[in-house]
Amino acid sequence: MASDAIMQSMEQHHDGAERAGRTPRVTVRQVAAAAHVSPSTVSKALNDTGRIAPRTRRMIRMIARRLGYRPPESSPAQRRSGIIAVATTDLKGPFIVPFLEGVERRLGTTAYCATLLYTHENPELEERQINRIASHGIDGLILTGSNTDARSSLSARVTLGLPVVYAYAPSRGKADCSVVPGNVRAGRDAIGRLAECGRTSIALIGAEEHWTASTDRINGALHELKTRGLTPVTPIQFGSWEQDWGIIATARLLDAGNHIDGIYCVNDLVSRGAIELLRTRGLRVPEDVAVVGHDNRSVAYATHPTIATFTNALPDIGALAA
Repeated sequence: MASDAIMQSMEQHHDGAERAGRTPRVTVRQVAAAAHVSPSTVSKALNDTGRIAPRTRRMIRMIARRLGYRPPESSPAQRRSGIIAVATTDLKGPFIVPFLEGVERRLGTTAYCATLLYTHENPELEERQINRIASHGIDGLILTGSNTDARSSLSARVTLGLPVVYAYAPSRGKADCSVVPGNVRAGRDAIGRLAECGRTSIALIGAEEHWTASTDRINGALHELKTRGLTPVTPIQFGSWEQDWGIIATARLLDAGNHIDGIYCVNDLVSRGAIELLRTRGLRVPEDVAVVGHDNRSVAYATHPTIATFTNALPDIGALAA
């Protein structure tokens, strides 16, 4: 059973920037000041008009590129294209398709359409592709990735001042606009669900400890346990995102002799492993031990019994980013 509680907890960050994440447009005067020439000289160099020394023209254009200068919207080359670019590091994971469906759903209600860039987790390729497509007059850019770990912010030199939204994988830049799932809230809600079912001896099984999604969900769970006057029945275990880890971690919990009536796992594959191990030990799920997962993947519905799970609301994140 999927819970929609996390849909109420998507977090949006856009401190100090415009709503759409647009960086301030570099002006001709700023380029002129950096090049120590007059604005009229800059205009001649950028528009390839008037008499100006070739060396000066090259110098001005180099400085303009470095600053991320874009010609005004009124320029024929910069008229609205109606295209939003979506750049992703991931085309194979389970999260990208529902995210893109959300983007398309939102843009389908407007005059815009999307074009997709696959950057292969290669920062240099990402910058090159984005800079090239930005120079052709797209109207905005959405950046996404395979996980919720924070990433570096793109410079205006690369984006040419385009409005940029970082989705699912947030930017470290405080002035950037990022739309991310509320993983901390999800952890809290998972413990709340277990507690409301009368469970008080709750164990936590994390995934890879260096992943933000894993630690955020666990931190949310710990906060809710503390709020309710509870503590995890054993030390928190961190491992992988795979089903085998759920089996291993649950076996350790039971072999330690602790009484457990609830387990929160940070994803559905780990939850499935936990349920498999519990059943081999003769324990009923959810009667003896209730298990809650996360991600709302198809495996949650292919497991018997069906896993109670939380969704990342990826279509909604995609729609909000667009």
